[in-house]
Amino acid sequence: MTMKVLLVDDEAGIRKVVGITLTDMGYTVFEAASGDEALAVFERVRPPVILTDIRMPGMDGLELLRRIKEISPDTEVILATGHGDLEMAVAGLKLDACDFIAKPMGPEVLEVTLARAKAKIVMRERVKNYTENLEVLVHQQADHLMDVERQCAVKGAVEGLTQLIGGVTGDVNGDEKGGLGIFNGLPCLVSVQDGYQRIVSVNQLYRDRLGDRLGLPGYDIYAGDAGSEAGSPVGHTLSTGLGQKSRETIIGADGSRSAVMVHTAPVRGVDGEIDLVLELAVDAGEVQRLQDELRATRQRYQQLFDEAPCFISVLDRHLRIQATNRRFKAEFGDSTGGLCYEAACGTGRPCFGCPTLKTLEDGQSHQTELTVRGKDGQPVQVVVWTAPIRNEAGEIEAVMEMATDITELSRMQDHLASLGMLIASLSHGIKGLLTALDGGVYKVNAGFRANDQKMVQAGWGKVTELIGRIKGMVLDILFYAKKRELQLREIQAAELASQVAETVAPKAEQMGVSFISEIDPNLGCFAVDNVVLSAAMVNMLENAVDACLEDRTKENHEVIFRARPDANGVFFEIEDNGIGMQPDTLSRLFSVFFSTKGSRGTGLGLFIAKKAVDQHGGRIGAVSEPGQGSTFRIWIPR
Repeated sequence: MTMKVLLVDDEAGIRKVVGITLTDMGYTVFEAASGDEALAVFERVRPPVILTDIRMPGMDGLELLRRIKEISPDTEVILATGHGDLEMAVAGLKLDACDFIAKPMGPEVLEVTLARAKAKIVMRERVKNYTENLEVLVHQQADHLMDVERQCAVKGAVEGLTQLIGGVTGDVNGDEKGGLGIFNGLPCLVSVQDGYQRIVSVNQLYRDRLGDRLGLPGYDIYAGDAGSEAGSPVGHTLSTGLGQKSRETIIGADGSRSAVMVHTAPVRGVDGEIDLVLELAVDAGEVQRLQDELRATRQRYQQLFDEAPCFISVLDRHLRIQATNRRFKAEFGDSTGGLCYEAACGTGRPCFGCPTLKTLEDGQSHQTELTVRGKDGQPVQVVVWTAPIRNEAGEIEAVMEMATDITELSRMQDHLASLGMLIASLSHGIKGLLTALDGGVYKVNAGFRANDQKMVQAGWGKVTELIGRIKGMVLDILFYAKKRELQLREIQAAELASQVAETVAPKAEQMGVSFISEIDPNLGCFAVDNVVLSAAMVNMLENAVDACLEDRTKENHEVIFRARPDANGVFFEIEDNGIGMQPDTLSRLFSVFFSTKGSRGTGLGLFIAKKAVDQHGGRIGAVSEPGQGSTFRIWIPR
């Protein structure tokens, strides 16, 4: 099933272009022209990702973000920003926006941004599933512990039954076997004794363990002092009028001895005098077994808590750490009793958008992505999921935080993306230089034909220079594991434009395509990486020449290369009268691996060209008419 994306922008043209790009990437796209319309569409289709313009009439992108997060905190919202929107973008991130992307939105940037949003959604689902499974285990163990505690609460049960025992005499008189049927289900020895400590009734378990002792003294079953009339538990109750609790040893019918916990309760008549005494003896071995089981259960719970493959902490309502697992202690130290944000973030206040505070406020689980710091001071990227812990009354008394370390995953994704971009960029740079090398060789051959020694020398000089530049790029490939930064230097823009024109012009003329340069000499200086930027322009000029060669409808073809200044930068324009492009082709033009040349192209040229322009903080765009030609415009800031 494809992922749904809600695209929100007040400009229909942008919605159409971006919508086509997202559809081509495999997403199901829903559109809205305003914030109010977006809320209506969201309530209907519930997409997991929203891509919205940050500036819109009426409800802007920030207000839409707030409204969406109130309805569905887990929905990922990406803000599309223009120049001057940096403060709004930062405000959006503080409101828990997933990311922001600069306009115009290139396909490759869209793809990377949506991929990150999708990865967050997948990670959140995995953590949620893990949390739900852990909660089930916790509830199961809690239920079991409650059962154990109920079985150990015999004394409380006796006290609750004392008044009920007032009618036991009648039950005893009507019981021919002298048994207490209402107590036969209890896992303890139950007897009722009169004022002379003679047994008047017992339950079935008592009879099975000690034999038929009706009419005999109840204290005869005990060893030691409790085996006497005055020292027995019932004797103490008759003398004091109070219930008793003691640990005794009983002697079974077979002579075996067992430790028991004995509880007694007086049964008074209508005159307030003690008529009977209820005695219950619980096998201490069973109590010990239950205690051992309780201890083992706690140990298993603690082991599960410690061995969980994430950082787990339990926080109270003041964000103080009540408990942590072993992995949390290893990464952040033993911070029990301290504040969570001091232990994990080293700050003096809660993290912005703290998921625990949200859980304490609404009782729901929340998820967010945070950067924390380990005890060594190194940043750790984590996805945090919270779950409320409630007491018997259903009130939240603590919150469990589970954080999964995604630092290596994020680093690997960024590293792999950088490697791919680097290799592709260098490869296309070499391709552009090889084209220039063809131009130099062409000059050499032309010099030989014209018997012009100066032209030959100039041609060989150009060839030597280009071979050196190719060698430099190959060396860059050998060091591909390191991220390649732009090598900016201040140069004359007109000089760079002239070099690009001189590189492509010979090949165009050789192919029968007229090459026209219109370069304003007053372009001024700008700081650029001339290798990266010139390679991108050479690639685009070559594409223009190829587009002319593929056109069979015109006799004459031309490529025009223009360069003109503006107040803040330099405009470059590449115009051809070749075959042109269809709208669907134009919409995917800068997508990675998309080529208009079929098997003859790699689908990387224009993608790398746009990447080069983006790295310089510039803009790139294209217009085209099928059969009429295409025009590419590039703006590079000074």
